[in-house]
Amino acid sequence: MRILVAPQEFKGSLAAEDAADAIAAGLLRVHPGWQIDRLPLSDGGPGFIDALRRAVPADSHAAAVHDALGRRVLGRFITLRDSRTAVVEAAQANGLMHLQDSELDPLRADTAGVGELIAAALALHPRRLIVGVGGSATNDGGAGMARALGALLSDGAGRALPPGGAALADLARIDWRPPASLSGVEIVVATDVTNPLTGPDGASVTYGPQKGASPAQVDQLDAALTRYAMVLKRSLGRDVDRVPGAGAAGGLAAGLVAFLGARIESGFDIIAEATNLPARLAAADLVITGEGSFDSQSRRGKVTGRVLELARTNGKPCVVFAGRADTASASVLTLAALEPDAGTVMRDAAALLETLAATWAQSR
Repeated sequence: MRILVAPQEFKGSLAAEDAADAIAAGLLRVHPGWQIDRLPLSDGGPGFIDALRRAVPADSHAAAVHDALGRRVLGRFITLRDSRTAVVEAAQANGLMHLQDSELDPLRADTAGVGELIAAALALHPRRLIVGVGGSATNDGGAGMARALGALLSDGAGRALPPGGAALADLARIDWRPPASLSGVEIVVATDVTNPLTGPDGASVTYGPQKGASPAQVDQLDAALTRYAMVLKRSLGRDVDRVPGAGAAGGLAAGLVAFLGARIESGFDIIAEATNLPARLAAADLVITGEGSFDSQSRRGKVTGRVLELARTNGKPCVVFAGRADTASASVLTLAALEPDAGTVMRDAAALLETLAATWAQSR
């Protein structure tokens, strides 16, 4: 039996690589003769640069940048040796992974560190820059990213706006001259989110609660991003509000499109091509994927949903292992079924995932 183990991260508890290792360990505990092909995946969020670095020759770099609350952190990025492509994972700067739950502050959280990572990558003179977005603690539309690269965002009195998404409610003017380091560089945003910037399916409403936003704050942030979109159109001539995917990472994707002229591509497709996923899936007898929370959003183009779709297209059975799921079935198994306490699941996710894989393998 040849099994392709292709999970994404279990947010807040396991990196994709750790999840793949735990699943593989559980399978091999029961069936030591099975062939396991480990393939940790990402759609542009945490784990994106690691997935690419494992797949193709790449060099790792690091830069001191600011996290979403303005604290210094070390952010990593990579350059692909055969294509003069730099790859930035925005969550290395603005990611939820840098914050405790008690620190979440979506009104004030800022993407300046992402701009600093981009500047560090551009200093290496790439021909192409891929920015993976996802896993963010921010909801500022990429305003902080643009500010770090030289943009001036000011209110009606000409005063520079403070950091954060809430401040965009007072935005009146944007002054922007792209730095010379951007000249001739192709910019790509990697995400599998299709949400627009604002509205009932926009960044604030859909993802704001995950970043600590109350219902009132969600409305406040959506109104601020609506103002931001209007001023972007007036000042830069970029109408990004309803661009599919513009709402990714609290609207960071919209900022990358508006200020850097980026185009949005599927992060999953970028990883799938680099890792030769279609051929590896075709060679497998069965596919296992997984993530922390498997729900309707997962089925709408996120990693697990895309793997399920690809498996169906190739006639391969596919099983999902998840921390929790909105529906459970013979092909969707959860850690919550083993351990009802959510805190324990988060803390002991690796051991529980290994047990879940072993229990499933015993039935094969």
